[in-house]
Amino acid sequence: MEELKKSEEKTVGIYSKLTEEQSLFAYAEGKWTLKEVLLHLSDTERVFQYRILAIARREQKDLPGFDEELYAQNSFANERTLESLLEEFQSMRKSSQILLETANSSALKNIGTANGNQVSAETIGKLIIGHNIHHLNVIEERYLPNL
Repeated sequence: MEELKKSEEKTVGIYSKLTEEQSLFAYAEGKWTLKEVLLHLSDTERVFQYRILAIARREQKDLPGFDEELYAQNSFANERTLESLLEEFQSMRKSSQILLETANSSALKNIGTANGNQVSAETIGKLIIGHNIHHLNVIEERYLPNL
């Protein structure tokens, strides 16, 4: 839970210092803008929350993957305000925290199949953090030095 909060604080800290113009920056042609990255974090967290819930409730069906490029192309992130994207990200993170804090510890150990891979609900919670940190590293290495 502490790591969920830390990665949220770091993400909000970075994005809250950006201007609208800066948030439209992409470090190379064909790469996502900072706004698209932020909405990607929210989209992915939503998908992971569903997987946590489904596996914790003993869903037996293989949960589908998702095409992150297709989602980004159809997100309209660049048409939204940075403030609204940040609000959505923080709402998603709060929802993840509540889901994980209130889940029964034995239910978090349940194993299910997501995108063809067997995984526990608890591990998906950890993947939310790892995914966020991965994108923070990319932002710090490729975006921020070029703003």
